[in-house]
Amino acid sequence: MVDLRQLRQFIAVAEELHFHRAAARLNMSQPPLTMAIRKLEEEIGIELIERGNRTFGLTAAGRVFLEEARQTLLQAERSVSAARETAAGRTGLVRLGYVGSSLYGRLPDAIRAFRETHHEVRLELLEATTAQQVERIREGGLDIGLLIPSVPDAGDLSFQPFDTDRLCIALPRSHSLAGVKNISVSDLVHENFVLWPAVEGRSFHVQVIRLCADAGFVPMVVQEAHGMHAVLSLVAVEAGISIVPESMMGFRNDRIVYRPIAGDDASFDLSFCFREPVSNPALAQFLKTIAQPQRRSRSAAGKKGRN
Repeated sequence: MVDLRQLRQFIAVAEELHFHRAAARLNMSQPPLTMAIRKLEEEIGIELIERGNRTFGLTAAGRVFLEEARQTLLQAERSVSAARETAAGRTGLVRLGYVGSSLYGRLPDAIRAFRETHHEVRLELLEATTAQQVERIREGGLDIGLLIPSVPDAGDLSFQPFDTDRLCIALPRSHSLAGVKNISVSDLVHENFVLWPAVEGRSFHVQVIRLCADAGFVPMVVQEAHGMHAVLSLVAVEAGISIVPESMMGFRNDRIVYRPIAGDDASFDLSFCFREPVSNPALAQFLKTIAQPQRRSRSAAGKKGRN
């Protein structure tokens, strides 16, 4: 097989059309270069160079071989460069899952910060519940997910704390309690709830059920929906009330009234989940970025305060 060294030697001879000048360009003596070109022609079974007493040129095959050799060397250089960029985490792919409410917290600013410093890394984003993300991470369909711990049987997973949020009450604007500023969970004892299946977000679901239990009742769930946007869309059409992340207080606030829930029991964490060891260099760079403090954008903070 022809190797890259032979291609470089041939290109030098073909471009200089002079063995002595080509040898000087390659920092070698002329006789070994002449022998190398002869060997190349013998290996491929084609005459590439027209030789004469005074001058020489390229055969038709030699001219074609020259262009192909140049392209081969260029592609080899690109391959080395691409491999180095990938190994350094400057190119590649990161498949990122996230729970819907995280889009209203620190996540957008973290994504923006990463994209500003890693232009050649492609981020694929997928909104999914905690359970769906864990399944995809284990199956290899996601590299990392932003979810709400805890996760059952999480021995094969690693977690990196990232953000915090609180729970609040979401009511249709037509609801009788919508005009009341201070509402407690105990005021919801007779209400119809819209929630999400426990299997899709066990920790989050348990926290809501516990808040209701501490207030002295078990919530009457009349409908379930997959994902927080779906839950709030049902609240907006008056299917029931719900307890949702406070970060989503800007969602459909033309039809939904949000009221805070006091106490530490209403707070919860969001963590990035991934598998170690991290073999994807681009993911390693993403983890470094999210470990750095991110400035909250004014627009994100403004969304949270509107109700």
